[in-house]
Amino acid sequence: MSIQRNLAKTYTPQIQQGFLGAGHLASPLIQVDFSESDPFIVLMDDRLEKRDEQPAGGPHPHAGFETVSLLLEGEMGDEAYRMSGGDLQLMTAGSGVIHTETIEREATMRLLQLWLTLPKKDRWATPRVQDMPLNHVPKVTDGSIDIKVYSGSLAGVTSPVQNYTPLILADIRLAPHTSTVQYIPAHYTAFLYALDGSVEVGDAKKPLTHDQVGWLDRFADDDVLSELRLTAGETGSRIILYAGERQGDEIVSHGPFIGDTQEDIRRLYQDFRQGKLNHIATIPKGQRILY
Repeated sequence: MSIQRNLAKTYTPQIQQGFLGAGHLASPLIQVDFSESDPFIVLMDDRLEKRDEQPAGGPHPHAGFETVSLLLEGEMGDEAYRMSGGDLQLMTAGSGVIHTETIEREATMRLLQLWLTLPKKDRWATPRVQDMPLNHVPKVTDGSIDIKVYSGSLAGVTSPVQNYTPLILADIRLAPHTSTVQYIPAHYTAFLYALDGSVEVGDAKKPLTHDQVGWLDRFADDDVLSELRLTAGETGSRIILYAGERQGDEIVSHGPFIGDTQEDIRRLYQDFRQGKLNHIATIPKGQRILY
């Protein structure tokens, strides 16, 4: 008998004022303890309606984890690579980097940015950036179903993105009343974020509606695939699927840094203050991958 994945917890994240000031709204999508969300640390849905020419944002450090940035609309990026709507960037902060996210003019933007833990053995990996433009994202489409696979394997296609922590990231669009069954490892931590419309999930047919987050139940079987059944509602649906392998290691989080111990955090702040962290734009060419 196959393992069916069903919704175990749903909620609607509150929209808050973002740190970039007027026009920036942010929703924290992960609202469970890391023991439940592992390997997912933080996920923000950032919406920006910037109506002035004053620069916003700027350089800041990261270390000990990866950022997985899916730009839903607008443009953003650094001097080395500019992202457009539908593009993905996966940055391995690892041993530590300076990263710049500056918006210098009027802009409309929506970004999903995930903080993904690294396996303990790879916590201090050499920094790396992987960029995947929308037109190179593996996809499956048949008129009623459109699935873009940014990371991992789903729907019979596999993304070339390299992962330290196994991760499935997919943008799934279903026409009204369309159903699909997708297969993900039963032991992966997984959740859905409904961007548009509504969808019934699993054989229990629990609904997930616009702007809701739904966490799937998880099983211990590490060599079994589970079925994820999705059926769109009257207006169709668009959902983002995040599924990743639990690492099982405790982490310490403080500001822009993730570590295994408080001593790691103290060391990272000291390295930052002493100018020992290089800017991500200066990493060797072999560590910057464009698909």
